[in-house]
Amino acid sequence: MYRIIQTETLAPTISKLVIEAPLVARKRKAGNFVIVRATPTGERIPLTIVDSDPEEGTIVIIVQAIGKTTHIISGLRAGDHFEDVVGPLGEPTPVSDFGTVVCIGGGVGVAVIYPIAKALKAAGNRVISIIGSRTRDLVILEDEMAAVSDELLVTTDDGSYGTKGFVTDALQKIIDGQGNPDAVYAIGPLPMMRAVANVTRGPEIRTWVSLNPIMMDGTGMCGACRVTVGDELKFACVDGPEFDAHLVNFDELIARNRTYSDPEKESFEAWKNSTETTDCRHQ
Repeated sequence: MYRIIQTETLAPTISKLVIEAPLVARKRKAGNFVIVRATPTGERIPLTIVDSDPEEGTIVIIVQAIGKTTHIISGLRAGDHFEDVVGPLGEPTPVSDFGTVVCIGGGVGVAVIYPIAKALKAAGNRVISIIGSRTRDLVILEDEMAAVSDELLVTTDDGSYGTKGFVTDALQKIIDGQGNPDAVYAIGPLPMMRAVANVTRGPEIRTWVSLNPIMMDGTGMCGACRVTVGDELKFACVDGPEFDAHLVNFDELIARNRTYSDPEKESFEAWKNSTETTDCRHQ
């Protein structure tokens, strides 16, 4: 059992949890993730380790409530427990002193790009960060990203905060105004990462993306998280989660991620209805 030390609402549907997991806290590096299970019969889902405190023995995860399991996790409070927290998993982020690096986070992907930007800054890079969301209410970790960046740009789709437009618009402006960066890291929805790859492919800018395919065991045994990278079949849980953006078959990955969309919706609706019924009985 893994005790929750603290919870915080960062934005509508987005929650931050500090969890007691001393072994994971001591070993994690930027890019690593954990697979968590909230209840004994619950679904196992992968979540990036946003931060850790080895002395306190805690890790930080951020989750967006979309389906049944993420809603359950978002409803947990300090003093509650996770049944399982397995990790750190995955390969650490390739970090080096490249020079100028652009770190891009879209939506809740900002939670994933933050530890990477932090590690790149510590390695001596000049870090330009771009964070984007649909609207102002969904902007997260702005202060934290600013603290690890030499320059921070915020975009919103509707223009309610920062600059109106997409993260790719901001990236193109950087390229046009400052020249090609030495590397780009982009994390967010698959269409966003594909769009970033399309921007950087022509000028041949090294670009990494962190993939979020369907994942089950996290050890490469089940094959659920397979992705096509160049001419090779890779498993995101053990070979990634980060890959060369210009080699990823995004169309295939997007199609595979939709495989269980209908059953997931049905599961969420059934859980939501049962929860509402239970609440009514207790009124």
